[in-house]
Amino acid sequence: MATGRPPRVDAHLHLTRWWPDLAHTAYRADLEYNSRGLLEEMDAAGIDFGLVIQVYEAPNAEEALAESRTLATASGGRLRPVVTVDPTRGEATVHDAIGLWEHEPTIAGIKLFPGYLPFYPHDPRLEPIYEFAHRRELPVLIHQGDTLDRKGLVKFARPIEVDEVAVRYSDVRFVLCHFGNPWVEEAAELVYKDENVYADTSGLLAHPSAPYFREMVAECRRRLHRAIVSVGSAERVLYGSDWPLEELSVAVALVADLDLPPADRERILGTNAVRLFRLGERTAAPGSS
Repeated sequence: MATGRPPRVDAHLHLTRWWPDLAHTAYRADLEYNSRGLLEEMDAAGIDFGLVIQVYEAPNAEEALAESRTLATASGGRLRPVVTVDPTRGEATVHDAIGLWEHEPTIAGIKLFPGYLPFYPHDPRLEPIYEFAHRRELPVLIHQGDTLDRKGLVKFARPIEVDEVAVRYSDVRFVLCHFGNPWVEEAAELVYKDENVYADTSGLLAHPSAPYFREMVAECRRRLHRAIVSVGSAERVLYGSDWPLEELSVAVALVADLDLPPADRERILGTNAVRLFRLGERTAAPGSS
């Protein structure tokens, strides 16, 4: 961690052998897509910790968790695992995944992929996951908005669909990934209304080869600023990149250059995530402080 500033945390990273079509989705075709490459890029961008989110393409929860453990160890604890499960595979799949998670103290959160997968956040099949999240005090990250997969159905991934479970599970913290893009205002309304709802800044930009990429960055920063102003606080906004989709330095600059007080920018860049994901505690046994 750099001296003289709070820790910085990327709350939305992906590093897995099941990542789809890296050559076409990564921000750079020759990206060194491994723990060394990620950690070097984190160092260059001034990021101290990262949450590495599993993907639903993994064959099962056991293999996904084994990969997460390897990354956590290889990084010296700088890369913390966020687990996932596909509820459309059936009740037994969800039950078995939770059984594995029960004995894994390093888990920082749980990620759900509505939109990529055909379910709403208020699907009854998710109730055991929300109950587990409540019991272990784990935030639940929910994919929101656009999908890389052309076959994805974004109707499942609108922020308004999270409101019901945020109210029903008021003791669970929910993170609206990608700030609900393109429904950024809708996501901001939930962050404003529901005190247990957060939003992250990940995956808001197209590939850097896009014709209007520079204009896109400026417009995205304006949209983020308006959203934070409408919420009235920066305390439930989290920096995230969606690496390998976005270059870390570009994603950090999107937040670091916001027209906000320096203390608020530092909250977004890390302080909020340290508190939300209890990063100082996740190496302890489940239930201990």
